[in-house]
Amino acid sequence: MSSEKIPMSREGYDKLARELEYLQTGKRKEIADDIARARAFGDLRENAEYDAAKNSQALNEKRIVELGDRLSRAQIIDESKIARDAVLIGATVLLKDLKSQDEITYIIVPQDEADFDAGKISVTSPIAKGLLGLKVGDAAEIKIPAGVLKYKVLKISRD
Repeated sequence: MSSEKIPMSREGYDKLARELEYLQTGKRKEIADDIARARAFGDLRENAEYDAAKNSQALNEKRIVELGDRLSRAQIIDESKIARDAVLIGATVLLKDLKSQDEITYIIVPQDEADFDAGKISVTSPIAKGLLGLKVGDAAEIKIPAGVLKYKVLKISRD
C-alpha cells in the first residue's frame, strides 16, 4: 500500500465511506449466513456453495482493506482554494469539438469518481490532462489512442 495522498471530493469520500460501512456490516453478515447455510449441506470438500461463499468472503475482505487504505489516504479537495476561471479538478467544462462543431460537457473529477456515462472524467485521463489549466477561449489538441481531439473551451463552472 502506498502512502501517497488521494485527492477526493467530499461526495466521493462519503460514497466510499458508506460502501465500507456496508461491507463491514451488512455484507459480512450476508456472507456469514451463506457460509453457515452451505456448511449445513454437509461434506465441505465437494461443496460448491461453501467454496463460493468463502470466495465471496475473501473478495469482500480484500475490498474492505482497499477502501480502508484509500479513505486513510484521502485528501478532501477544498473547492474554495481552487481557481474558478481555469480547468482544474472539480470544474465543469463546456467544450466545442472543432472537428464536428458539437458541444461536449465534462466534469473533471478525482480518479475514483470517474463515470464516463455521467460525463465525469478522471483528472488522470488523457482528455482531462490536455484540458488542465486552460481558460475560456483557449484551444487544445489532445492526443488520445484513437487520434487527436481538438477542443475550444467555451465555459468553465463549478457546482
